[in-house]
Amino acid sequence: MALPPSPGGPPLKRPPVAPTAVEPALSWRVASPVCTVYFRGMNRLSRRTFLRATLATTAAFAVLPRRATATDELTGKIMTVLGPIGPGELGRTLAHEHGVVDFIGAEKARRRHDSQEAFATILAHLEKLKQLGCRSLVECTPNYIGRDVALLKRLATASGLHILTNTGYYGAAGNKFLPRHAHTESADELADRWLREWRDGIEGTGIRPGFLKLGVEKGKLSELHVKLVRAGARAHLKSGLAIAIHTGDGEAALDEMRVLKEEGAAAEALIWVHAQNDGGPIQLEAARRGAWVSLDGFGAKRRDRYVEWLSAFRKENLLNRVLLSHDHFWSVEGSETISLKLHSGGEAPFQSVWTSLVPALRENGFTQEEIDRLTIKNPAEAFTLRRRAQ
Repeated sequence: MALPPSPGGPPLKRPPVAPTAVEPALSWRVASPVCTVYFRGMNRLSRRTFLRATLATTAAFAVLPRRATATDELTGKIMTVLGPIGPGELGRTLAHEHGVVDFIGAEKARRRHDSQEAFATILAHLEKLKQLGCRSLVECTPNYIGRDVALLKRLATASGLHILTNTGYYGAAGNKFLPRHAHTESADELADRWLREWRDGIEGTGIRPGFLKLGVEKGKLSELHVKLVRAGARAHLKSGLAIAIHTGDGEAALDEMRVLKEEGAAAEALIWVHAQNDGGPIQLEAARRGAWVSLDGFGAKRRDRYVEWLSAFRKENLLNRVLLSHDHFWSVEGSETISLKLHSGGEAPFQSVWTSLVPALRENGFTQEEIDRLTIKNPAEAFTLRRRAQ
């Protein structure tokens, strides 16, 4: 077996194991994962070999941690389906949307939709979205609910938008979308699964997630959902991926923060998804603790309510903790004949934040700086890769 190359030299051959006339039984062997070296009683040549091998071993160990420190090299970046970008490149962003979603359940989950049909259907709306000045979309469909990262990569390439995908498991809806192993594996085992997707890419595509996506029910977290949040916290602390959690209500959001704290992760790591479902004081409390409050169910019919919520955040100097979006998606329908059904409240998908909410904010005295904070700076900060520890 050849040793690692020495600096500036060819591969080194391992010194012979058997003692020689010059190297009697005085020789000692030192083993490492990289090579085996010998000393005491060495002749001149073998001492030279030892020194060269030592240098080679040192160089080899210097290279070994590169895989482990890949996260460090990406700290301060945002991971899209096309690779990492700087936070300043993200631009105006919708923080919670979907492409294709399949509600068939984890035990029956498979790719049922036609990716080409989905591509043609969604692309036109993404192109219109870009015309409205939006530059990025956070796609929140988890594994086992129709996640199709290859489709997202095609859409990002064709539309010119930055698109983020995710890793993690969705435990809401009665755990219908949790695979069996999620019930039996430990928090560490689940975190390791998600970290493998982070390090190696999703389903052999090389596409890496830009955040963690979990889902829990209303109220105090069940034991199973506590485990999901613990796994998310542990994965976050090793990757810097933000933790976006579909959250049933404010009580569940506060319980999530409790679990994160127990794991050593700060509330800043949490994105409370669907916070509009429990509006008022509890939204403000979560923001004060540092969590991101995602008001991601906007529609033109709810414009006045959103202006009211955002005005309350503004009054408390908490606009810097809010994210905005619609939560639009196409569901997979049918069994023999498969079709895609749009869910956007009767509106054009992905548009009304820009065509209805932003104008209403201006009419209510919000400055351009405040609007940019909500739509540009906040998403960039929320999805930047960074370990947020207590």
